[in-house]
Amino acid sequence: MPAGDPVFEGHFPDQPIVPGAWLLDHVVEAASDAGLDGPWRLASVKFLSPVGPGEAVILSLRPASAGGLAFTLHCGEREVARGSIAALED
Repeated sequence: MPAGDPVFEGHFPDQPIVPGAWLLDHVVEAASDAGLDGPWRLASVKFLSPVGPGEAVILSLRPASAGGLAFTLHCGEREVARGSIAALED
């Protein structure tokens, strides 16, 4: 997310961080690209460290139990979030 993005005006003005929802949108998009059929549920999510404007985020996916996917998000060596996503059951 570029440093000049308007979202940072309110999230948060004195110490801007990338919204967690924006990060999770990319997890869902990657899960779809990996073939996991939606709709999805986030089985677990932990935000470990804030992501600042302009920081590059690397997303890793790996198979998890019950056909879901586990994910980790890194900025360089720093793990910023982790969790798992699965298809929503009827």
